[in-house]
Formats: sequence, C-alpha cells, structure tokens
Amino acid sequence: MHPVKIILAAFVILETINVVTLYLFPDSKYANAIGIFNAWEKTKSDPEIHRFVKYLVNWVAGTKLIFIMLLIVIIHTADQPSLIFTSIALVFSIAPFYWRLLPILRKMDEDGQITPHNYSLALGVMITVFILFFIFGIGLSLG
Repeated sequence: MHPVKIILAAFVILETINVVTLYLFPDSKYANAIGIFNAWEKTKSDPEIHRFVKYLVNWVAGTKLIFIMLLIVIIHTADQPSLIFTSIALVFSIAPFYWRLLPILRKMDEDGQITPHNYSLALGVMITVFILFFIFGIGLSLG
C-alpha cells in the first residue's frame, strides 16, 4: 500500500474517533472532546450559552466529518500525485493550529482551565507528529 495512504488512513481513524466523541460523548476528556475544557461544565448553568457552545461543537464535528469523507474518497481513488498534494494540503491546513489555537490552549492550560493539566502540550506534540508523518510520507513517495 502507498505510504501516504497508510498515513491518511491513520489520520481518518483518529479524526473519526474525535467526531464520534464530539457528537456522542462531548463531556469526555478523551479523544480531544470538549470535556477537557472546565468552562464546558460552566456553560451548562446558562442554557443559552450552552446551546450556543453545543452548536459550535457540533459544527466542528460536522466540518471534520466532511473532511473525513473526502479523505476516504481520496484514499480510494487518487493517484500518487494527488495523494502527495493531499498530504501537502493537510500540512498547510493543520499548521495554523500553532499560531491560532495553541496559544489560546496554552494560556487556558496555564490558568488551570483545562483538565488534564498540560493537555496543550500533549495535543501540540500529537499534531506535530502527524505533520511529520505527512512530510515523511511525502518524502517516501517522492524518493
């Protein structure tokens, strides 16, 4: 099997677990669910805010589901150049995490607003590893 297909399939599996968790178990502190944020519980005391946050959580899950479905189609139908360009596109689409989401997550982590503590570090490492896997897969495909 093409190395990029294996990496994409692993990414699809992880993202699918995240989507299922966001849809069915948002209170969870696993699989990158919303329960890691202490504020999630606080929103439950204000029904208007909680509905708004639930809407955003489900919107994120739905958006991820669109990408998962597209990646499944790409895995099954794409030729080598398309797989390489898909991996490059994923690297560039995931990279904004470092300057948009990670700084917010780190600040929340420092302020004790996330459980477990140091979750921002764990998520940052996980995303870095995936980007490195994509780059490694691209390198294997080109080499």
